[in-house]
Amino acid sequence: MSSTETGSTAPAAASSWYLYMLECRDGALYTGISTDVMRRYAAHCAGKGARYTRLNPPQRIVLIHPFADKSQALKAEHAVKRLSAAAKRQLAAKGDLGDWLAARAAQPDTTQ
Repeated sequence: MSSTETGSTAPAAASSWYLYMLECRDGALYTGISTDVMRRYAAHCAGKGARYTRLNPPQRIVLIHPFADKSQALKAEHAVKRLSAAAKRQLAAKGDLGDWLAARAAQPDTTQ
């Protein structure tokens, strides 16, 4: 069960960076990273977050995944943002990026 379903204010894992995914009013999924997801979510809700969430306020957090450092979180954020909306919804439905990250790490890097 994800931390948002249990009502806790932060994931149980002790890490410094988190990738989060928000479902917005227009039905789109917004992905970002933060060291404090609940503070960042409150900023998005208050219209003080990203431009996209000012125009399409978030309705709920659908995914939070911990990372050991900012670099790992940024790389994962970039990869998630490149996915189709359907693929993002599949990840959100699973509630965990672990399997997806492991499969992605096993694939050779074709971006170079």
